[in-house]
Amino acid sequence: MAIVKMKKLKLMVATPQREELLRELMLLGCVEISEPSAALQEETFLERVDSPELIRLRTEHTAMNNAIALLKKYAKEKGGLLSPLPEVTSSELLDETNLQVHMDKANQVIALDDNIRRLTAEEGVKHSDIAALTPWADLDLPLDCTGTETSALVLGTFPGSVDFAQAVSALAEATEKAELFTISSEKALSYVALVCYREDLEAAQLALRPLGFAAVNLNEYQGTAAENIAAAETALKNIAAEKEHCANEIIALAEYRGQIKLCADTLATKVARAEAESRLMCTDSVSVFQGWVPAENEEAMAAVVEKFDCAWSTEDPVEEEYPEVPVKLKNGKISRSLNAVTEMYSLPAYDGIDPNPYMTPFFIFFYGMMMADMGYGILMVLACALVLKLKKPGGMMKNFFELFFWCGLSTIGWGAVTGGFFGDAPVQVAKILNPETTWTGLPYLINPLEDTVTILIGAVAMGFVHIITGTVIGFIDNVKRKQYLAAFTDQLTWWVAFLGIGCMVLGLGPWVLAAAGVMIVVGSFLSGEGLGKVTGIFGALYNNVTGYFGDLLSYARLMALMLAGSVIAQVFNTIGAIPGNLFIFLLISLVGNTLNFGLNLLGCFVHDLRLQCLEFFGKFYKDGGIAFRPLEMKTKFFTITE
Repeated sequence: MAIVKMKKLKLMVATPQREELLRELMLLGCVEISEPSAALQEETFLERVDSPELIRLRTEHTAMNNAIALLKKYAKEKGGLLSPLPEVTSSELLDETNLQVHMDKANQVIALDDNIRRLTAEEGVKHSDIAALTPWADLDLPLDCTGTETSALVLGTFPGSVDFAQAVSALAEATEKAELFTISSEKALSYVALVCYREDLEAAQLALRPLGFAAVNLNEYQGTAAENIAAAETALKNIAAEKEHCANEIIALAEYRGQIKLCADTLATKVARAEAESRLMCTDSVSVFQGWVPAENEEAMAAVVEKFDCAWSTEDPVEEEYPEVPVKLKNGKISRSLNAVTEMYSLPAYDGIDPNPYMTPFFIFFYGMMMADMGYGILMVLACALVLKLKKPGGMMKNFFELFFWCGLSTIGWGAVTGGFFGDAPVQVAKILNPETTWTGLPYLINPLEDTVTILIGAVAMGFVHIITGTVIGFIDNVKRKQYLAAFTDQLTWWVAFLGIGCMVLGLGPWVLAAAGVMIVVGSFLSGEGLGKVTGIFGALYNNVTGYFGDLLSYARLMALMLAGSVIAQVFNTIGAIPGNLFIFLLISLVGNTLNFGLNLLGCFVHDLRLQCLEFFGKFYKDGGIAFRPLEMKTKFFTITE
């Protein structure tokens, strides 16, 4: 249960065997190929491997994923939310025999969807045409007609508030050789046709413009509005039929969904190999790369590379290389679930400490204390067990569900301590069924609503244990690094101070606390320089006293979350019990407890995470690690069985 020891790998292989070696290393899944070092790139006889297929492979992989998404859109896939991924062997995954055939099927799906989107755009244009022409449907003149040699025809609109008689009067005052016709009208606009002699057109438009007259140009259409509307409606029917035909073809191609998914995962492995290949340096005859391999996998790697014409060596990284060394965590069945928490924060540095084994009991214990309800805990355990059993998730998702499974067990335990089962639902049900019952509810050791002070003291006490554990880990780490002064000033001195405070509380005198004060002074003189020897005393006192005091107060959130969850659950249960009807109670209690459960599920996790990342990690944790990313087969749609 620690950070896995890494070996720096240098390897040279005959260029014709390069691709096959990368394939074998991918199957092994324990070698990370890193970017070439500056020294390697400066070698004049080596050139960066040209990987022209990488862009093409990435494009094809993206296309396969798009096709899968389109199949999901048009043809819903069978299988429930908890259905596990189908299984495939590594040989089936890497088999490229029918790869091009499946890619062609996926490209057909994409082409059909492109056609549907094109047709949808045309459909929008036709709908716009119908909307624009509908007001002119009663006009029995071609829309591109602008009049005769001597007369002019202008189509236009008035605001709906303009009186048509007023417009006619204004036109008559401007010229007697003009006529205004109403085509249609609606609340916002009136649609009209202006007919006049061409020499009077300008005067007529000037007279109507103050009333909001706006000319409409429909010369792009040929024939009457009614004819164009009918043509557009016919086109819409044809478009709808063609879209349906394309959609049906996509649905028919859904039978190849499995093959297309396998194709996508196969392409993912090809992309991974091409990306690794792009980090190699080579000549015409040899290819060179650097990387990392876990020390525990060195023998397995050696068995693979010795099959090829290559030379290789491994060595332990020197201290100057530690920031570049990738980090892999190896933990037990329970503590591995905390990988999700550690990776959310930051991986430990290669020369740091894996916090998971130390954090695990506290995280699970604190979460259960904040949730503290047997009903909620049972739901968590059942839901997580069901997902892990049926869905069989992997990676980060598996870690999360395992973590919440253990937290659910802790919640059940704390629920038994507080007597909580969906709040006080059992006693409320008993009162509804028998109003004269004297039963007061499930047995408990602590009542969150009555023993608030006890819970607060207990939360701070557990927080103190949590913090001291962090300082012990930090002390041991400082001693291992031979940083004895830091161990003296940062941990040992304050242990003596805490012991002195305890002695004062027990009435044993101030001598131990005085010794801690002397240690603070000595530590400041040893670590400071010049005036800093004096100011360091006050800095150490202020920073550590306020720091430890603030950290301890943070653990009051354990009590606050426990109290809040209990109160909210009981409030909803009380409201539901007011009518005295069991059905109404169950309905209101179900809604309320579902809301409370969801809020606490997230809230307890966030606050627990904060206690670990700030109060605990701050005492010993050195972050900044780079995740170990070996060349391996990563699949999205299938589970590899070997």
